[in-house]
Amino acid sequence: MTKTRSGGGTGTGAGGGSTTTQQAAKFLGVSMLAGAVLAGIALPAAGALGLAAKGSVEGFDEIPANLKRPPLSQKTTILDAEGGQIATVYSRNRTVVPLKDVSPYMRKAIVAIEDARFYEHGAVDLKGILRALNKNAQDGGVSEGASTLTQQYVKNVFVEEAGNDADKVAQATQQTLGRKIKELKYAIQVEEELGKRTILENYLNITFFGQQAYGVEAASQRYFSKSAKDLKLEEAALLAGIVQSPSRYDPLNDEQEATERRNTVLQRMADLGDVPQAQADRAKARPLGLNVSKPRNGCITAESGAGFFCDYVRKVFLQDPAFGRTQEDRSKRWDQGGLTIRTTLDDQAQQSVQDSIAGHVRQDDKVATAVTLVEPGTGRILGMGQSRPYGFGENETQINLSVDYAMGGSNYGFQVGSTFKPFTAAAAVEKGTPTSQSYPSPNKMPYPSPVQTCNGTWTNDRGETVQNETEKEIGPYSLKEATAKSINTYFVAMISDIGICPVTTLAQNMGVRMGHGKDLPQEPSLTLGSATISPLTMANAYATFANGGTYCTPVAIDSVTTADGEKLDVPKTSCKRAMSEKTAGTLNTLLRGVVEDGTGKQAGLAGRDSAGKTGTTDNRVAAWFVGYTPNMAGAVWVGSPTTRVPMENIYIGGRYHEKVFGGGVPGPIWRDAMSGALAGKPAPSLPTVKIEDPKRDKPREEERPRPDDDGKPGNGNGGAFPTPTPGFSFPPGFIGGNDGGFGNGDFGQGNE
Repeated sequence: MTKTRSGGGTGTGAGGGSTTTQQAAKFLGVSMLAGAVLAGIALPAAGALGLAAKGSVEGFDEIPANLKRPPLSQKTTILDAEGGQIATVYSRNRTVVPLKDVSPYMRKAIVAIEDARFYEHGAVDLKGILRALNKNAQDGGVSEGASTLTQQYVKNVFVEEAGNDADKVAQATQQTLGRKIKELKYAIQVEEELGKRTILENYLNITFFGQQAYGVEAASQRYFSKSAKDLKLEEAALLAGIVQSPSRYDPLNDEQEATERRNTVLQRMADLGDVPQAQADRAKARPLGLNVSKPRNGCITAESGAGFFCDYVRKVFLQDPAFGRTQEDRSKRWDQGGLTIRTTLDDQAQQSVQDSIAGHVRQDDKVATAVTLVEPGTGRILGMGQSRPYGFGENETQINLSVDYAMGGSNYGFQVGSTFKPFTAAAAVEKGTPTSQSYPSPNKMPYPSPVQTCNGTWTNDRGETVQNETEKEIGPYSLKEATAKSINTYFVAMISDIGICPVTTLAQNMGVRMGHGKDLPQEPSLTLGSATISPLTMANAYATFANGGTYCTPVAIDSVTTADGEKLDVPKTSCKRAMSEKTAGTLNTLLRGVVEDGTGKQAGLAGRDSAGKTGTTDNRVAAWFVGYTPNMAGAVWVGSPTTRVPMENIYIGGRYHEKVFGGGVPGPIWRDAMSGALAGKPAPSLPTVKIEDPKRDKPREEERPRPDDDGKPGNGNGGAFPTPTPGFSFPPGFIGGNDGGFGNGDFGQGNE
């Protein structure tokens, strides 16, 4: 068999070149029965001997020659953009350390209690087997094992390779003669290839020490909150004693049992001469001295309320082909861990998000809020938070209210209300509609019909109606005033005029999709926010306006580094032009008017150019504010994530609200989140264009447009009626319709 020098030299092959089969043959013929018994299986003696005699060596030769030693699974560290730790995640809590960073006491203790002849035998300890066989025969059972550290290491490799597959783990640990033979062959190979020092190092890093701690470094941190290199004698003895039965000798569950086991290890070390008896006795008299650190595994432990962002990063990793060709490949790499993932999260922005949320919405309120901040031009996600924390307790959730369903969000996203209107305005401007375009915009009217869609026409077969928020909102209006006041009937007239397809096409080019992944609906009510969309999608879409009309896909990961220092390719943002710079500048002007003297006044930022749009849905079950500056965009949603809670006569954040509007609750949340996130950062100006307001900038009487000679409406530049698209006709009652009632619940969305 393999010989080694006492004290830990590298093993050398017996006989100067004997094959693995020859070494095995020497062992198998005399000890297969002992190996079988000591493996914990009850085989008849004749059967075991027969197996050894009939072909064990031949079968041994058929086992693959090379043991696959997978990289040890370790914890992955997720960092923010500046390198601050957000969270650590792992399937197995492990930090691999070299042997030099393990206390000498620990090295001696594990050898003493698990394999005292480790430095004297090869892969298999025949003397140990015979001793254990005799002891077990006297006891009438299996009371003592004889697996060497090398054999134990090989078994742990099998378990590690099985990963989280329960069936494979069961196969790797099953007490069968076949597995024992396989373990033996690989143990011989490992002894020849690695040598004692490396085997001990690998063993200490792979072994389970209970309490979710894999490897000696994780165990030392778990039980004593210190590095393995700093372990004292009695601490090392405690950890070494746990290995045989992590549940039985768990010091957190049974201090007395753990103490007795520790003292057994200490005495064994004294008997072997590893430490003087007096030193061992002093160590026995000491208390366990535990200084427990709770495992901080997973996104639930994330700093600054970034649990949902942390989970989003995990989803990105598991779904993006950049991290593995198949889902299985990506899952395996994630579980293997050992990664350092630097993300786009901005600590200042994230803290500001959390502070703003805490100042406006309470965890136990009937409704919740979700806030997402992104960077125009890069798609970098800077902040993501919500009022119901990441967790499993009361008023906690694992549903990320800021993202699509596929990325851990709610089933559909949330109806966005009037925050969708800017997409209609942008599509119209891009198509050539002047900002002076006027529509009669009565307080209430039927949906115009028919309306052109991408694949046909939409008709108002059910006689649906749309209505403005108040009875006083009666047109005609121009685009600027209609945007500032969020006039429902104006935007329904506009989308009906230009057609639905230009709106959905432009919105999709800005990254807008429904939360469940389906296409935007081909219905005029789309302009009022009937589609269910996530806050991240809305924030990133509005960033397109801030970025001069160029849309950039959202990204959450800056870099990924493996445990070996290899840099992985990460998904980059992809940018494309969604509209002209002139159109973007026009929308900047329109939406700046919303926060200056429109429905979003409460969202205005002091000393900074900002623009945005409010939104409130039917029955006030959701309220929004989505806005931006040149260097940051954000979306705020407020509502119930699970049920339709009308936000009337309701307390939110300890404040009473008779009726919730997008400008009244989400607006201030957005303002405070953005103010803190942008503190100390440059304040550039938004690129805008001059837009005349027909009501404020009236031309002289003689310059006003006059009706055509045939009596048809004028061109809409200040007149009461638009020039509609050919084939389009306004419905009866389009000019009047002020009955003071509320809009139909199917289509009508609240406006502000």
